[in-house]
Amino acid sequence: MKTKNTSKIIMYALNIVISLLILGPIIYTLCVSLMTPDQIFEYPPKIIPRRIFTENYKEALETAPILRFILNSLIMSVSITIGQVITGILAAYAFSFMEFKGKNILFIIILSTMMIPGQAVIIANYLTISSLGLLDTFKALIFPYLTSALGIFLFRQFFLTLPKELHEAAILDGCGSFRFLISIVIPLSKPAIGSLSIYSFLQAWNMYMWPLLTTNREGMRTVQIGVGMLQNVDAQAFGPLMAGIIMIIIPSILAFVLGQKQLIEGLTSGSVKS
Repeated sequence: MKTKNTSKIIMYALNIVISLLILGPIIYTLCVSLMTPDQIFEYPPKIIPRRIFTENYKEALETAPILRFILNSLIMSVSITIGQVITGILAAYAFSFMEFKGKNILFIIILSTMMIPGQAVIIANYLTISSLGLLDTFKALIFPYLTSALGIFLFRQFFLTLPKELHEAAILDGCGSFRFLISIVIPLSKPAIGSLSIYSFLQAWNMYMWPLLTTNREGMRTVQIGVGMLQNVDAQAFGPLMAGIIMIIIPSILAFVLGQKQLIEGLTSGSVKS
């Protein structure tokens, strides 16, 4: 009993230390964003602000249209997430419940695309989007990422864990493929849907290179590109810069906190049966 309690204490201590290492930069950024300019440059550095100074947030909003950047990123991230969920479910359903020639080979080809670095195809995607005249539009930001090999793989593995008797019973009852997908498969796939949604949203929200290449107008910039405007205005204005960073990371943190349960359940749901 004593050994068990000691192990728990050690685990809790390790969790606290690891949490502080991970959350430390975010906590420090929040504290700096609430400090006056004089306190930011004090030596030795202080972690806790003497008083709450909210002018940094006001100055950040006046320096750059951060709310517009957040809206652009939300539109892009939500659209990409919805697209990847829909295309992933449809493709995975075909690979799981339908029989057609070359199914396994096609699935292997799709999985092989996961090994291709995104930087290897970014120029080809840019030339395609440019030739279609879609630069500086949401279509340019969204279209190349509407499907995901990881999403197809994740949903396929989850669908394979569903009892085959469900599909057989549905066929005997005269239930078509689309109705079976909508009425039975999707309601049972909430963990996988939540998992891919959180992952896709965070990936799209943190995207940097593609929005940098395809957007030139300030009104189309996303948060990862727009935050650089705060740094370029005044190299010594750390307060507004940190305030802008805090405003930018809040949506991604909320998305992760609200969906972490579904993320873990979805990633582990297909580990039993392949």
